[in-house]
Amino acid sequence: MKRVFEPVWRWVAGIRTKVVLLSGLLLLLPFIGYNYVWELENVLRQGQEQTLMGSARAFSMSLNQQPELFERQLATKPRLEKGKDLYAVALQTPIDIDGSTLDWERYNSHRTRYSDSDVIFSRSPYQSEDLNFDLILASDGDEIFAMIDVIDKSPILKRDNTHRIDRNDHIVLSLTTPNGELKRYAIFATKSGPADVSLIETTISDTGHNFPSEVIRGWWQETAQGYVIELAIPDWLVGEKLGITYYNVKDPFNRDVETILTTSNSRNAETLGTLLVPSPDLERVLTKINDGNSRVWVVDKHGRVLAKTGDLQSANGVWETTIKYQDPPSGIMGWIQTNILNPFYYQLLDRPPEKIVDAMQHAAVVRGVEVQQALIGRPYANWRITPDQGAMILSAAYPIKVNGDIVGAVVVEETTNGITTLRNKALEQLFNVLLAVIIIGVVVLLLFGSHISKRVRKLRDDAESAIDPQGRVRHQLEPAESRDEIGDLSRTMSTMVTRLSDYNSYLEKMSSSLSHELRTPVAVVRSSLENLAFVTADADQHRYIDRAQEGVARLATILTSMTEATRLEQSFEHAEKTHFPLDKVVSGCVQGYEYAYSTQSFTLIMNNGHYDMVGVPEYIAQLLDKLIANAVEFHTPETAIDIQLTQDDKQAQITVSNLGPKLPENMGNQLLASMVSVRDEKQKSDKPHLGLGLYIARLVAEFHGGELAIANRASGDGVVVTVWLPLA
Repeated sequence: MKRVFEPVWRWVAGIRTKVVLLSGLLLLLPFIGYNYVWELENVLRQGQEQTLMGSARAFSMSLNQQPELFERQLATKPRLEKGKDLYAVALQTPIDIDGSTLDWERYNSHRTRYSDSDVIFSRSPYQSEDLNFDLILASDGDEIFAMIDVIDKSPILKRDNTHRIDRNDHIVLSLTTPNGELKRYAIFATKSGPADVSLIETTISDTGHNFPSEVIRGWWQETAQGYVIELAIPDWLVGEKLGITYYNVKDPFNRDVETILTTSNSRNAETLGTLLVPSPDLERVLTKINDGNSRVWVVDKHGRVLAKTGDLQSANGVWETTIKYQDPPSGIMGWIQTNILNPFYYQLLDRPPEKIVDAMQHAAVVRGVEVQQALIGRPYANWRITPDQGAMILSAAYPIKVNGDIVGAVVVEETTNGITTLRNKALEQLFNVLLAVIIIGVVVLLLFGSHISKRVRKLRDDAESAIDPQGRVRHQLEPAESRDEIGDLSRTMSTMVTRLSDYNSYLEKMSSSLSHELRTPVAVVRSSLENLAFVTADADQHRYIDRAQEGVARLATILTSMTEATRLEQSFEHAEKTHFPLDKVVSGCVQGYEYAYSTQSFTLIMNNGHYDMVGVPEYIAQLLDKLIANAVEFHTPETAIDIQLTQDDKQAQITVSNLGPKLPENMGNQLLASMVSVRDEKQKSDKPHLGLGLYIARLVAEFHGGELAIANRASGDGVVVTVWLPLA
């Protein structure tokens, strides 16, 4: 499990990963650049606001020099009365006088309803659901059009055989001419179709002074609810005031007027409501001075539109011209920019809308805060967002003055699409540069980190392979030639390994040298004691001589043990390996142990398998001798020693397990080293032990290309030694 997850852990915690994580700081560059461009956009918006306010001022100054365009606005009342003071919206499409309301549907938002508050006479209690009418006025510059949608539950048309035009449902149109003269026209019909129009010189009941007129065109159309009346009035006929009155006749027999419903009282010119019509002259002036980059409104002192030019769809400001004529990217980089980078960028960026949804496109009245401020003499700019949240619109309003009096305001509007597009182009270029910098930076840092990591891993692998688990030096470290810190570390570790190798060599030769040097003094002492025993007859002296000879024998045994491992390692160099059956060797050794340790029981388990291996059978027997001797010494009395031989893939596994004391913590690997023992003092005093048994067993296992390990049993009541040997 350790070997599986170690590479993953090294990758996660490695230098390359840390370098890549540190290179993530480069991602701060797009964030900083993004915020910088946004701040730049705010500066551009402030510049656009100042520029647009300057444009509004220029329009206002130009219109101030032409006071004749605002003569009618000088007489505008300071306060309008809803329903009485009329306004004709500018036509967007032609109107056909044919009694159909389809032409008027786009102007339904400008309908005005006349009912209870507009009744000036009624013989019986008025019921609004039985009688009311809606009025829409529009102008194309040459004619003023009116659509009157009447709800009348008792329609009465004019009879064919009568000259009276007031004994039926009819409309009286009252107006003042440009010269201030009051004129009234009666509109009526005998059936659905073109309406009859008569000029009333005195009273409508005076048939002798009612004259047919062709100045006004009309159409009277019966509907399921009442009538639809359409009128076309020439613009030259209408002055400042206009009023429309509907006379309702309910009784078809006496034909007296039942109810009078009006926009304003038509007794005289003073009681009529005012009429405001968009000015074609003013619109022509605006069209001449507008460059098309803005939409311009001129409103009167009540916010009613006098003229409009330009379209918000193309009113993107002067900033759009900086990118309008740029050549699109071409070639491979252009394809990458268009098909790969831009779709990714615009997950974060807002594209300018292709079509702007503007609720004020056909507005008749402009009531924004900028207009309100301009009409009291304060130039003002205001931002608003379109209903679909797609675009920002900047409006700048400036007052229009004639002879020192404010007669209206000019409103200049632009979208931020030009700035947004310019911002996006700047961000695209910035992101392209930063993307290249980040990619190059990450690649360079990754290569640098990989190079450093490779050198560190090589140094680590060399250090691990130079020293075996028991601390012996296998080979020297090759010092690096680089002059950096890793090179210094490599040279230091090479020197350290060399010193450690020299010290280990000294320790390994010390036992052999010591044994060689002590053999002669021991032989001298032994021969002297033997000679002394022949010449001495005292019993007490013989007892001391025997004890001394016993100590010399133990010392000789120790010297022999000290050289056993060295002789074994030397014999490895001349050993000849042969093919032999491992299971036969193990079973034969166990049979010998049963004779050698007659009081000890052994349990041998051998699984079926092929146990042919290449090696020296005598060495394998010596390995088993050391393991069994160690197990017999530490086992619990009257318990068996378990020996098991199994085959695992291409390896044979030998385990020797005994019940007894557990190993001290963290002592397993140390016991496999030379001259390490965990016996108590009593065991050491009975027989000399240098802890070389497991060490010799490990040397034999390693000579055959195997491994040896010692550990506590899983049940915690003993020790198990495991040997892995490769099979042929």
